[in-house]
Formats: sequence, structure tokens, C-alpha cells
Amino acid sequence: MIPGMNGIDPRRMNALMKQMGIENNEIDASKVIIELKDGSVIEVIDPSVTEIVMQGNRSFQVAGNVTTKEVLSIPQEDIDMVSESANVSKEKAKDALEETKGDIAEAISKLSE
Repeated sequence: MIPGMNGIDPRRMNALMKQMGIENNEIDASKVIIELKDGSVIEVIDPSVTEIVMQGNRSFQVAGNVTTKEVLSIPQEDIDMVSESANVSKEKAKDALEETKGDIAEAISKLSE
């Protein structure tokens, strides 16, 4: 917070920020998804998203209901093996592997039924 700015009118604050070269834009978003390097996902549902542009750099402030999901990464070799063994498309093989949490034998068995 800027000293001496308590109780300042929001329009006045926006005008001061604009004079300093800072621009705020509200973004009408329904969901924000952040994919982490470990494969998990952070989802923010019904977020309040503000884009802040300062000196040509864009940053985003996000607030809302947060959930974290673990995402199962299926190796392409496993998809190929299940696809060939069960004689199905790679898409069906991947879906079966996701349903069986990566269990190759169970996925083949499920697709062969």
C-alpha cells in the first residue's frame, strides 16, 4: 500500500497508477489452470483475475476457489503397447490406461472384453 493513500477514491487511485505507467485490467475469466512441472494441475474456479501492465511487462493477480489435481502421465510406449495388444486406437488405449491408473495388463484386459 502506498503511504498516505488510505481511504483514497478508487478512481483517483487508478488515475495515479496510470500517471505512473501502471495499467490494471479486469479479465472476465471462468477458470484459470496452472500446469506444474511435476504434472499436477492447480485450478482456480470462478477467479477474480487482474492483469497489471507496468513498463511493458504483464503480470496477473488471481484469486478464487483453488483445487489441486494430480495428473497421470502415461508414457507413449505404454499407449502403443496397449493399442497393439488390444487392437484398438491409440486414443482408446490412452483412455483405458488413464481409467486403470497406468496398469497395462488391466487396460488390455478391459479393452479385450
